Amino acid sequence: MSALLLSIALVFAELSFLAVGGANTLVPEMQRQMQAQGWMQPAEFAALFALAQAAPGPNMLVVTLVGWRLAGWGGAGLATAAFVAPAGVLAYAVSRAWERFRDARWRKVAQASLTPITVGLVMAAAVLLCEAAALDLRLLLVAGVVAGIMLATKLHPLWLLGAGAGLGAAGWL
Repeated sequence: MSALLLSIALVFAELSFLAVGGANTLVPEMQRQMQAQGWMQPAEFAALFALAQAAPGPNMLVVTLVGWRLAGWGGAGLATAAFVAPAGVLAYAVSRAWERFRDARWRKVAQASLTPITVGLVMAAAVLLCEAAALDLRLLLVAGVVAGIMLATKLHPLWLLGAGAGLGAAGWL
């Protein structure tokens, strides 16, 4: 196994154990790791994340795209396996104990505590991605307008994504 593939496996296996609330909660750390390893800059990571969110499928698709970008199809498969397998094994083991203590007070407290932690991590990811994508005032304006529309309406995000694509195709972005 090449040094790059081994590094990819180790980084994503480590991230796997931190994925409380899903892959999106790890976006800031994932981006930091990509930059620290010298693998990609924040804007490139943000573009891969946007592509992963636009595509149908699981939220962790960004892991596969990053692996593909770094080392082709082998990197895509390895990054995905390294991200899914350790957390999957741990989740299986913990779920057995979790079910055993379903009526315990500490379990209810722990479960209630995970929601605000997850929300905070997702918000941190959003801020980080906006910082990476806000290369100029126009992009920052679009991000602010989209955030406002998402908060104020029940408009499906694909409409906003399409509008952004239209602005980009027209040369405005």
